[in-house]
Amino acid sequence: MTMWVFGYGSLLWNPGFEVAEQVIGQLDGYARSFCMRSIHHRGTEEEPGLVLALDEASDVSCQGVALAVASGQEAETLAYLRERELISSAYLEKNLTVRLADGRDVIAVTYVIDESHDQYCGGMPLEEQAHIIAKAVGGRGPNTEYLYNTADHLTQIGLHDPDLAWLTERVRVLSA
Repeated sequence: MTMWVFGYGSLLWNPGFEVAEQVIGQLDGYARSFCMRSIHHRGTEEEPGLVLALDEASDVSCQGVALAVASGQEAETLAYLRERELISSAYLEKNLTVRLADGRDVIAVTYVIDESHDQYCGGMPLEEQAHIIAKAVGGRGPNTEYLYNTADHLTQIGLHDPDLAWLTERVRVLSA
């Protein structure tokens, strides 16, 4: 049985594992948003950045990419993802149903925000997000790079996220 991973942020452009198949998919009941303070990768504890997470809500969905893990790489990939995504326990690992663009339903390993975690910051106005993203830098580089890479990759695969598009334009102005 194929192991699938749902990518909606950095997994879109930097999966970090061997991908056997990549298909656009939709996850219902969750919205992509900059609702997690980043204290490791795109910010610090003193100056947190923001990273994308899936925030659970009714009547919403998130379009992203379902990534099929190469056969025989499942255990190694899961260990890698856990080390990468569960660094501060702000994400919860869930196996959720993703509807693929070709009509298949697959169960995908998906990382969603733990709303009870102190890094959760859901509902923050976009303008405030833009100011944080424009200046934050963490262990993996500037927060702007994370935003731009994600927004660019969504555009390349034909997906539009209005909030990310707005943030990209606003952060470019603030960073100029």
